[in-house]
Amino acid sequence: MRDPAETEGSKQQNHKNLKIMTNNNITLIKTEKDDLNAFFQFQLDKEANYLAAFTAKDPNDKTAYIEKYSKFLTDPTINMQTIKANDEIVGSVAKFIMEGDAGITYWIDRKFWGQGIATTALKDFLKIEQTRPIYGRVAFDNYGSQKVLEKCGFVKIGKDKGFANARQTEIEEYIYRLSE
Repeated sequence: MRDPAETEGSKQQNHKNLKIMTNNNITLIKTEKDDLNAFFQFQLDKEANYLAAFTAKDPNDKTAYIEKYSKFLTDPTINMQTIKANDEIVGSVAKFIMEGDAGITYWIDRKFWGQGIATTALKDFLKIEQTRPIYGRVAFDNYGSQKVLEKCGFVKIGKDKGFANARQTEIEEYIYRLSE
């Protein structure tokens, strides 16, 4: 995805920080400035950053991150929601406008990958956010995020290339659209 992405299909069963959520109670709440600190920590994960691909030039610059996303909180064209599982912040999902089109982005903390959280959260978000068509972009090799989009009704409609900061090279990305 352009910006944060989640790779639900990449289960990290041996990851020492893996948290298995049972009986997930997934909720979405309007993102507040304090939530940005958790989001910043999530995007520091090197594997998650690599898969997201289209990320900040310097993911370690907390000041720039907080400034950028604080502005988004007051932008009326952006609908940013915090994802909680059992009352714990586990990620974010947002609708934004890029080049006149509505786009979707989401990020799940890697320790929660592979548990259906992104799919559930995105389905719930799409009930709240009625803008259609809405697009998703995802790195060609981010299979988990591709699955999330497809499970939520998005259809792959094309390809593009762009410079991926997290990989320091140009890569192919897939473009998805949800029309209904």
